[in-house]
Amino acid sequence: MSFIGSRHRWRSAVRSAVPGTGLTRRGLLGAGGAVAVGALISACGGDGGTGTGAGSGGGAWTFTDDRGTKVDLKARPRRVVGYVGAAAALYDFGVDKQLVGVYGPTRLKDGRPDPQAGDLPVDRLEVIGNAYGEFNIEKYAALRPDLLVDNMFLQDQLFYVPAESKDKIFALAPSVGIATGAVPLPKPIERTAALAAALGADLKSAKVAAAKARFDKAVETVRAAARANAGLKVLAASASPDLFYASSPAKNTDLIYFKQLGVDLIVPDRVGKDGYFEELSWENAAKYKADVIMLDSRTQALQPKDLGSKPSWKELPAVKAGQVIPWQPEPRFSYAGCAPILEALAASITSAKKTG
Repeated sequence: MSFIGSRHRWRSAVRSAVPGTGLTRRGLLGAGGAVAVGALISACGGDGGTGTGAGSGGGAWTFTDDRGTKVDLKARPRRVVGYVGAAAALYDFGVDKQLVGVYGPTRLKDGRPDPQAGDLPVDRLEVIGNAYGEFNIEKYAALRPDLLVDNMFLQDQLFYVPAESKDKIFALAPSVGIATGAVPLPKPIERTAALAAALGADLKSAKVAAAKARFDKAVETVRAAARANAGLKVLAASASPDLFYASSPAKNTDLIYFKQLGVDLIVPDRVGKDGYFEELSWENAAKYKADVIMLDSRTQALQPKDLGSKPSWKELPAVKAGQVIPWQPEPRFSYAGCAPILEALAASITSAKKTG
């Protein structure tokens, strides 16, 4: 995917990991596999790698995250702080009042919620950092957190938790990490749902059930669209002032899943050591011949309107054909967050034409 974003900062911080994030945030997303909500609920009844949530009457609480770390608390967490994407996904599953603080892209420059905040009630949450490298430890401590929740696009690395201060941060509260890289999209959705259930969310609610049904329908719509327009070449990419990033469907969570559903995604042949994306100079942006370009739509990435000064961009076949569509390398890992993404992808594949 291309965790390209925060990208310049990401690069310095995690360059090897993912596009756009030191990683450069771009390269981080992968996807794949779906499990029934009912099965998730059952899974939350035992420790088995998921967890158990104490009832409203109290009781011990435990959850084993995707690092294999087991969190044991005397009671279900009542004050949860999370990376904005993780918090937004939990909110979609019904976790609400427990959420007290977030970090990561939460507010735009004009004060409105960043799209990555999803439906979070941003106005009532304490924002302890709004960009990569920002994590106000004093504000975090003042929130008296019971639990820190984050996504992990790189193995065992909590996204947006600064490496230089992680020991101080982890000393203030236990943490849970959900693996969101190099696995198919349904997997992190299932794991987020399991955590939400452990935190007290009702996965049998009408809202969650409707979102799951919409997601399942959208999956089949993408599968059918890919079959009907076979041979349509799709490139997932992200743009920065100096580089054009071609993202790999072998590592990005969503791209892994799209490919499993039959979307003919281009696989870059010279990806970085972590396998998320290939960096191309703008002079070489036409290396891969794509009929459709999925372009990173996050606020930290350049958008089509920003690329008019790049002659090589305007000459790309997909650009000439008007077949550039928004891509969200960091989807909310919930059924509600991902269903619209799949629907939009299906519609784009259905209407697109081959350019060669």
